[in-house]
Amino acid sequence: MSIYDDDDVVRALGVVVDEGRGTLPYRLVHGESLVACAAWALGEAGVDIVDASVPWAGLVESGSDLVLHDPLCPMTPAAFIATCLRLAREGDRPVVGVRPVTDTVKAVAGGVVGRTLDRDAMLAVTSPLVVPAAVLSRLPGRPVPDLARTVSDLAAAGHEVQTVQAPPEGRRVTSSDELRLLEVLTTPQG
Repeated sequence: MSIYDDDDVVRALGVVVDEGRGTLPYRLVHGESLVACAAWALGEAGVDIVDASVPWAGLVESGSDLVLHDPLCPMTPAAFIATCLRLAREGDRPVVGVRPVTDTVKAVAGGVVGRTLDRDAMLAVTSPLVVPAAVLSRLPGRPVPDLARTVSDLAAAGHEVQTVQAPPEGRRVTSSDELRLLEVLTTPQG
């Protein structure tokens, strides 16, 4: 599953981004915390996990690609993370997992609900976000914990961000109900 078949390949560094997510990352799915599931997926993808307290300069100086993984996408398969890392390296550009938008989205202006927006033209950022070392070295500082905002910031800075559709089990959860749905979705059938 890992992309590291060659001993000469520099391993990527990964951070499980739990900042600003409340207590939900510490809830359980299949008996394990969402944070633990996210960390295991990074490890299984061949990514070396670093603590969020590692200084920004240390991450840049490592010369490694950086994989940001949202623990609210705890069941993202390791193979998908490894694919995103491979694509980021091949294209030398950031790569982010996305899911289709399925909710109805309305425009709001001046406190008035307006027209329905075309959800086919929208994507929901999930996980991971892979930032290649060459791009990482040009960033002014540590990416913000909000992966969607980081993707927007990267694009605004002129970086082409490749989107890759995440599998259904890679969806992001934001509530207890969504977490229960993810657990049902990822329960092995037997």
